[in-house]
Amino acid sequence: MTTKVRFTVAYDGTGFCGWQKQKPEDQISVAQVIEEALSKVFNEKITLFASGRTDAGVHALNQVCHFSTHRKIDPNKKWDLCWALNSHLPPSIVAKKAWIAPDDFHATLSATHKTYRYLIVNKPRPSAHLNRYADWVRLPINIEHLQESSKYLLGNQDFKSFQSVGTPVPDTVREIYQADWEWRKPGVMQFTITGSGFLKQMVRNIVGTSMFLERKGLAPSTMKDIIAAQDRMKAGPPAPAQGLYLMKVYYPQDLDIRCLEL
Repeated sequence: MTTKVRFTVAYDGTGFCGWQKQKPEDQISVAQVIEEALSKVFNEKITLFASGRTDAGVHALNQVCHFSTHRKIDPNKKWDLCWALNSHLPPSIVAKKAWIAPDDFHATLSATHKTYRYLIVNKPRPSAHLNRYADWVRLPINIEHLQESSKYLLGNQDFKSFQSVGTPVPDTVREIYQADWEWRKPGVMQFTITGSGFLKQMVRNIVGTSMFLERKGLAPSTMKDIIAAQDRMKAGPPAPAQGLYLMKVYYPQDLDIRCLEL
């Protein structure tokens, strides 16, 4: 008998090769560090599953994971698993909340949609404090142009033009529910996008393409043509990794309510 545990984790992706283990072995991944910490807490080898992978340098506020353990956990005793886990993690990775999950919960397969956010500092000088957590663009940005081009992202479409080379997927069709640009505060803008799923580097490629169209003075409707082309070469370069955050992962309500908080 095993117990399935679900938990959320936040991390600063700086210095990691991404979420997933990579080769060569000297590269350190977020998942590797968490698995090693969990193995110490439970005194057994732990295999970790997450809602999805993040690239090198990308951050997360609420990555969702699960694992199974042979250790029996009594939810009525309110064991602070996150406190125990955080004692074995570096300051750049923090376990936030944990639950005992039902057998049919799966962090990857059960997810219905996700929200990502991208931050850009738009000032004449870069920020010494945000250089690891946002992109920097010196020249003024026309946010109305970005907002107009993002309207063409909405709906169920083939986003092959924004897929970087990586692990093959059955298809490149995804549904985007939200794609908004706004000023977070003076000099700092953010792009928030919610969708049924995302291809490899899809959000960074969308942001980079949006910025390219604005910078070159091309019509916002060019975004529609790029999507229709289904050709990565037609889109712009990817935006830098440090500005991207996995904000939230969504699951069916019937699964959420059957998760017992620890």
